[in-house]
Amino acid sequence: MPKLKRTDQDERATDFVEALDRGLRLLQVFGTVSGPATLSDLARAADLPRATARRILFTLAHRGFVATDGKLFTLTPHVLTLAGSFLQSNQVVTVLQPVLDRIATAAQEIASLALLDGDDVVFVARSSPTRVFSAGLDIGYRLPAFCTSVGRAMLGRLADAELAARLKAMRRDPVTPQTVTDPKKLLATIIADRAQGYSLVDREAEPHFRSISVPVRRYDGTIVAAINMGAHVDRVPMQELIDRFLPLLRDGAEDVKSRLL
Repeated sequence: MPKLKRTDQDERATDFVEALDRGLRLLQVFGTVSGPATLSDLARAADLPRATARRILFTLAHRGFVATDGKLFTLTPHVLTLAGSFLQSNQVVTVLQPVLDRIATAAQEIASLALLDGDDVVFVARSSPTRVFSAGLDIGYRLPAFCTSVGRAMLGRLADAELAARLKAMRRDPVTPQTVTDPKKLLATIIADRAQGYSLVDREAEPHFRSISVPVRRYDGTIVAAINMGAHVDRVPMQELIDRFLPLLRDGAEDVKSRLL
């Protein structure tokens, strides 16, 4: 009998480590609870048997990622080493950080870098001029992609049919009274943003806040990230985003294109 060839799916199933998957799931649920949590609360949130959650938590405590008094569990700052490893090893962050610093200094406004993660955007780098209070979108902050300027700039990398299907399938809960949730309107908006080379969102992702973003392309033209600047609606009018911020963002994105592989 001829030997059957293993498929990629077979290999993925064989290589899957269930214990690691459960441990990562348990780490993630800490973000859904407020303050120290009991073993029962964490097990329930992670949909794990209590005994399994207990073994994982004490393993994480042994590695320094979790602290416990025997009853309550909390994450420790050591967890940030995981994020630090990503930030130090990610080429996009490394290449874009000096660009963000330059843009923020020139505009005297906060500049940010975001990546697409599923149906969300995650802010992975930012720069703030020293005279501006550094508040707003911290590193690791997540927002829905469909209603953010960085998200729309990155979703523009999809072909129209794929984009339409993606928008229809994703959750589109309104974040503010101005949030556009209709998939047909979103499709038309993102296609138009792609054609003009930037996306501008006014109070759709956060109340009283508007932002402008441009896609960041690697050497072959593929969109891999987006950079943005934004401001409170009472301080910076829409046209100023286009006249003052957009040229800086475009220059920054173009500057790094040949250096992103």
